[in-house]
Amino acid sequence: MKKFLALTMSVLIISGLAGCATLEPTAQVDNNAGTQAMPPYNGPKARIAVADFEVKAAKAGGAIGTGLREMLITALMNSSRYRVVERQVLSAIMQEQELGASGAAAQGTAGAQRGKIKTADLIITAAVTEFEPNASGGGAGIGGGGGIAGALVGGLLSGAMNKSHMALDIRIVDASTSEVLAATRVQGQAKDFSAGFMAGFAGSWGLGGGLSMYANTPMEKAIRVCIIEAVKYISQATPADYYKY
Repeated sequence: MKKFLALTMSVLIISGLAGCATLEPTAQVDNNAGTQAMPPYNGPKARIAVADFEVKAAKAGGAIGTGLREMLITALMNSSRYRVVERQVLSAIMQEQELGASGAAAQGTAGAQRGKIKTADLIITAAVTEFEPNASGGGAGIGGGGGIAGALVGGLLSGAMNKSHMALDIRIVDASTSEVLAATRVQGQAKDFSAGFMAGFAGSWGLGGGLSMYANTPMEKAIRVCIIEAVKYISQATPADYYKY
């Protein structure tokens, strides 16, 4: 009789959790910008550079910031609204130009030329202010009295309450004047009942360096949602006169 009651309670709890658990990721932008799907675009583009991410969250390091920057650049390029000038490899570019101008390179080689490096009109800066791969978990201290029913309930609650989230502070800066033209805080969060619900969400672009450990987890959803919402915000907050290339 006791086993029957325990199993009955387990079924009721499963039903309740299935009804209230959030299976899809959610995203928030503080000023509600960029919350709608971006329409196709083939008009003039703005020229931007993406600065190194500043990492302020306790659970994120430099590799996390590098990976997020890579993902943001890819997403901005894929939006068809921006021409991104890369500054991380500028020293290598300058080295090639100096080599071509020195006379040491083979004659007749169409190599890198001086005076053609393009500058950005806008600089995108970002700070990782929150990074919580496992913000909450329901497994600790939940036993259900032992046995199969207890293990089932404990495991179920742990999966249902597993929530991940992250937040970025985004700024759009005029490269000529250093004026901040727009700023917001973008959040991405996801809460999964099980890892199987990741199917179909991964998208066509991979996780940046340092983030691969979060593949197929709620944190991957939170990261992708945050990057996507950041691109939506940047595209809407960029003044129209910067779209000129």
